[in-house]
Amino acid sequence: MSLHSDDPVDQNLAELDTVVPTPEEERTEPVNILIREMNIDDIAPVFHLGEALFTSDLYPSLYRIWDEWEVIGFYNTDPEYCLVAEADTQVAGFVLGTIISKAPWVYGYINWLGVHPDYQRRGVADKLVDKLIERMIEEGARFMLVDTDPANTAAVKFFTRKGFGNPRRHVFFSLNLTKHEIYGRLIAYERDRSERLTYRRPRRR
Repeated sequence: MSLHSDDPVDQNLAELDTVVPTPEEERTEPVNILIREMNIDDIAPVFHLGEALFTSDLYPSLYRIWDEWEVIGFYNTDPEYCLVAEADTQVAGFVLGTIISKAPWVYGYINWLGVHPDYQRRGVADKLVDKLIERMIEEGARFMLVDTDPANTAAVKFFTRKGFGNPRRHVFFSLNLTKHEIYGRLIAYERDRSERLTYRRPRRR
């Protein structure tokens, strides 16, 4: 699901991967949550949390790959939009966002949002998104954009509840390059070259 306004915007935006509770589920007991900017010591915990949440078996059609460079990249370029939720001295969740300027519009974009399973259904995702929206409004953003897999019903329901609308479905295609004829020729060339080098005998002096 892509959430877009009627205004022109680059369609090659990154996909959001979100692990949040469904709004229909009853929330468990509240917990004290501190929403703050991510610091350098949070990079590893955020990466490992995302690694546990954003798995290929759960989201096989993702066109964004979660890795440590995602976290480092956003931390270096958009630190004010990299927020963590801290609970019991550990990272309970995070949101990574950015600002996109397409004159005359300024868009806020949520790239990644994740909540630790132990802290889901406790309002962590709500607090993270609310704080990010507040910051982006202060920076001049007038629209918020977010993408997620249509099969991620928890994320779809969550953002609908947060006021996002105008959903659009994306169609993603993939091509297995190992089955392409050029790939086959390259493999054959490398195999023949390896065989030639293997059977080449050194000259006698």
